Amino acid sequence: MNVRELVSAVDRMVMGLGKNIFDKVLIENNVKIELFDESGKLKDCKEIHNTTTTVGKYLIADQLLAAPSYAKPGWMEVGTGVPTATLLGTYIAGSRTALSAKTRTDNVVTMVCTFAAGVGTGAITEAGIFNIVTENTETMLVSATFGVVTKAATDSLTITWTLTIN
Repeated sequence: MNVRELVSAVDRMVMGLGKNIFDKVLIENNVKIELFDESGKLKDCKEIHNTTTTVGKYLIADQLLAAPSYAKPGWMEVGTGVPTATLLGTYIAGSRTALSAKTRTDNVVTMVCTFAAGVGTGAITEAGIFNIVTENTETMLVSATFGVVTKAATDSLTITWTLTIN
């Protein structure tokens, strides 16, 4: 092997080194839950990590297609149980609410939902984002379980979901 061939072989090895070893798409999820009283005063705030469901991963990949087969996520729902793989464990009737904002900055998608006074009241321990308006139906993109947030009928609750695609 001459010097040119050796340099070429080394260049090919170095250029390919690590290319598929570390290349993975990771979805980092974070949830901020803010409970406000009727005057708008912050009563409780929790920041937690959550779970991307298997179908949620399919839905994210599906959105790259020219004609996606899944509807885009547009609603949140809260409950008093623990989420399953596809639905909330014990949803609160009437709590599925349209997202108030959905934005993207670079690789970060932020989805916000405000549950107004009288909506989703109770001892809330779970939340999820869905692509269908009908409550207690699939498809759930992400879910979270957390310590009890007690929402009175006069309180409002804002949940901000931040999905970072790494």
